[in-house]
Amino acid sequence: MKFADVKNDVAFRKIFGNKKKTHILVSFLNAVLQLEGATCIVAVKIENPYLLPRIAGEKSSIIDVRATEASGRQFIVEMQVAEPVGFEKRVLYYASREYSMQINRGDSYTKLKPTVFIGILNFKYFKGSDYLSYHSLLDEKTFENKLKDMRFAFIELPKFKKSENDLHNMIDKWTYFMKNATKLAMIPENVDDEGLKDAYTDADQHSWTKKELKDYDNSFIAEQDAKGVMALAITRATEQATEQATINTKIEMAQKLKAMGLTLADIQVVTGLSAEEIENV
Repeated sequence: MKFADVKNDVAFRKIFGNKKKTHILVSFLNAVLQLEGATCIVAVKIENPYLLPRIAGEKSSIIDVRATEASGRQFIVEMQVAEPVGFEKRVLYYASREYSMQINRGDSYTKLKPTVFIGILNFKYFKGSDYLSYHSLLDEKTFENKLKDMRFAFIELPKFKKSENDLHNMIDKWTYFMKNATKLAMIPENVDDEGLKDAYTDADQHSWTKKELKDYDNSFIAEQDAKGVMALAITRATEQATEQATINTKIEMAQKLKAMGLTLADIQVVTGLSAEEIENV
């Protein structure tokens, strides 16, 4: 078996966004939210992950997977490979937008259903060593959770250090899969959950179509291109800043030399500035 990198956008959507295999997402949601028995999610409907802008001029937003269960509670599952600027604000924006979009103007607020945002992060973000954390709206004194409709859960992959033999619950096994799939040659023996087992099966590139493999590679290429553009922009900005700093240093030197009474020609030799530049100092 050759497992794909689950952090890849194409692989992530193939595994978690498969409308014909929603039990995979159900298994993951129950694991990350630690739901058991009567509280377990039984079924979900996977929604179109592409969201069109609601505000003129706003960029189109892509959320990896959105799903709702029969009660109307909705879930947003997002993979983040690198920390973007304003990450925490974007998370709040996405979650609150999904929450508010459930009703139209004039509808009763009672129609709003809970929204759960689950972020899978390939970087460390929160304090502490726990790889799994939960965030809710609480009373700052009593810690009462009266505003229950919005909840956040985050998995920080770099903090997950467990080996295959240390996986004692479903969220450990799911996180191990997401972080280590590319290093494995077979499905771990301790995987007995059908949803997770099918996730491994769908991650096996030997079963993929040529188009899926091409899209998978193209996603990596696009990611590298984006990194290249950013690196070039940083390099050019650094060069421009260095060049401007050098010019400023020469101008300051010319000012001092003029104050000392040196001739225009001598200042040109020392600073390398043109006669016009020196006269404008």
